[in-house]
Amino acid sequence: MNSEKINLFLKELHFHLTEELLPFWLNRMKDKTHGGFITHFDREGNDTGENEKSLIAQSRSLYSLSSAARHGYEVDKCTRYAGFGLDFLIRYLWDERNGGFYWMVDRQGNILADDKVLYGQSFAIYSLSEYTLATGDPKGLFYAEKLFDLIWENCYDPEFGGYYEMFDARWKLAGPGAAGGDRKTLDVHMHLMEAFTNLYACSREQKHREALLAVIDLLIEKIIHPRHKTGIPQFTPDWKVAPQIKFNIIWGWDRYTEGGQKPNAEDNTAYGHNAEFAWLLIHALKVMDLPVKEHDGMLKIIFDHTVNHGIDREYGGVYVEGPHSGGVYDMEKEFWQQAEVMIGMLDAFIYFRDPAYLDAYENVHRFVFDKMINHSIGEWWPLLTREGIPVWTHMSHSWKVNYHTIRCMIQCIERMKILAQE
Repeated sequence: MNSEKINLFLKELHFHLTEELLPFWLNRMKDKTHGGFITHFDREGNDTGENEKSLIAQSRSLYSLSSAARHGYEVDKCTRYAGFGLDFLIRYLWDERNGGFYWMVDRQGNILADDKVLYGQSFAIYSLSEYTLATGDPKGLFYAEKLFDLIWENCYDPEFGGYYEMFDARWKLAGPGAAGGDRKTLDVHMHLMEAFTNLYACSREQKHREALLAVIDLLIEKIIHPRHKTGIPQFTPDWKVAPQIKFNIIWGWDRYTEGGQKPNAEDNTAYGHNAEFAWLLIHALKVMDLPVKEHDGMLKIIFDHTVNHGIDREYGGVYVEGPHSGGVYDMEKEFWQQAEVMIGMLDAFIYFRDPAYLDAYENVHRFVFDKMINHSIGEWWPLLTREGIPVWTHMSHSWKVNYHTIRCMIQCIERMKILAQE
């Protein structure tokens, strides 16, 4: 990849972020009537009127605005909007009696689901820490630290390690099966790594560093495949591989409406998750000033697996998932997998200097910019066929908001700048 092509990609990334993606959100998301963010938009970018505000959508939007401001994009407006969103998050989603954040409220802030779901709590820590890192306002860190202590007290499993995930409002562990109380997952532990990284970057507290190191060790020793280094989705509490089932409280399972268990439930891995884990691990190690080198072998296997099995050489983009040994079960293209693989491939090239990673990045970049982005509106289609035809056409809902798309642009720009300077 020559300098001309790198500069072209950098120009495309910057234009999309500043002229399409951020304007889409800044022109629509602020709920001037009730506070917080509106996060449900149809294919034309119109508010669908869905009467819910989820912890995930509110916290991810807070993260996206804070991250944009922290990196110098629309600083004044993003900072003001972030503060506006933080106020709603604390006023209506924070449980004053039991601590932690509710799972779901309506637009006015009335509680719809008071469950404590660790997936949502992790994004709250992530976004609250980012808000303080971006603005210097200690309020974000104050609540992030309170939440960390609650998670450690209520969710950590001292017998087998790791964290339970599904609780009621009083932090009582949910029942088994679809209630989720007898499962531990890659998803939650990877996002705890992400959250604890931001928390430690913000607080520099030793207990946050130790929790981050512990969750990294757990991910490496228990959660990724011992041979293929691919992510295993679900486990029993004592870390035996479990069939991937659908929980009563869902996020991202709306594609799988038939039955409560995925096809190939004990042998599937998501290419986007694998690349995301790898680049988040590199970032965590850098935040802690630890060498990446001792993880070279594992990271190379992960990145190579993504290139060799996850990239569609014919139509472009990243497949959804396949078996751990390689291959494809699902050839459709989800928005978030493209975003995470783009970041991961740039990290892979910067670290290993193998041109195969830049080729893979170029493949996914072109698929995203030519087919995944709805340029006339400014956001990404959520799901495409293998060939790039929209399957779902909404621009946003509670699980598909701005976190992956805005973060992808910001992080890819930072990495492309490194390559451009070289």
